[in-house]
Amino acid sequence: MAGSSIGAVLRQRVVYPVRTAISTVRGLGNFTRTGQFGDGREAAVRDHVLATAEQGNPESVMAAIDTFARTRSNLVNVGDEKGLLLDAAVRKADPTLLLELGTYIGYSAVRTGRTMPEGARLVSVEFSAANAEVARDIIAHAGLADRVTVVVGTIGDGGETLRLLAEEHGITEGSVDFVFVDHDKSAYLADLKHILDAGWLHPGTIVVADNMRIPGAPDYLSYMREAEGKSWRTVEHDTHIEYQSFLKDRVLESEYLG
Repeated sequence: MAGSSIGAVLRQRVVYPVRTAISTVRGLGNFTRTGQFGDGREAAVRDHVLATAEQGNPESVMAAIDTFARTRSNLVNVGDEKGLLLDAAVRKADPTLLLELGTYIGYSAVRTGRTMPEGARLVSVEFSAANAEVARDIIAHAGLADRVTVVVGTIGDGGETLRLLAEEHGITEGSVDFVFVDHDKSAYLADLKHILDAGWLHPGTIVVADNMRIPGAPDYLSYMREAEGKSWRTVEHDTHIEYQSFLKDRVLESEYLG
């Protein structure tokens, strides 16, 4: 079923308007600094979701975001093809407490929130306060605000966000069952090591990391390959970047061995 679902996703080809492609390229510098492209697309996708998606229906919310990304403006959320890999990993982990690094507009938080078991909760960390506001609105519209919390911060800020997560959100030693990493690619490895140093993971915790090819996180990839069979066991999933079928990407699914 998963294979046929991925095939159906790939058949939905995308041809972005020239103006959208140009605005995306021009906005990359702004995105690196602020987490937004600077042309209002993040707020626009929120407005689109609130206007067109059925309230309380995560599937409808995801479909609205997918449609926006294919027809209006490119988005950097995990997307529908790689989202199926994320869904499968969450089901495999059967988690109680989940941590996400990089909320963006809340798409992966909605995917994860509607997949995780009853009684589980997700804490998502986003460095952009503007993105966090958009994400909270979208998550609430999906009916998941009681299970998904968005925290503004960054793991590499000298310990402030780590302290906040521990003291106010109940993330303690050995408590995290699942981590999705999809934020600043240069921070993937450093932030994972901060989490390991905090002792939050336990043997069997699953960590999924997006964008191993584009734009890439070479130090993280090397770390996982060197740790294979020692402290981690990793599956490398070949896939495509968000919402198209011609540029290859890779997702890592790593189980912590302790």
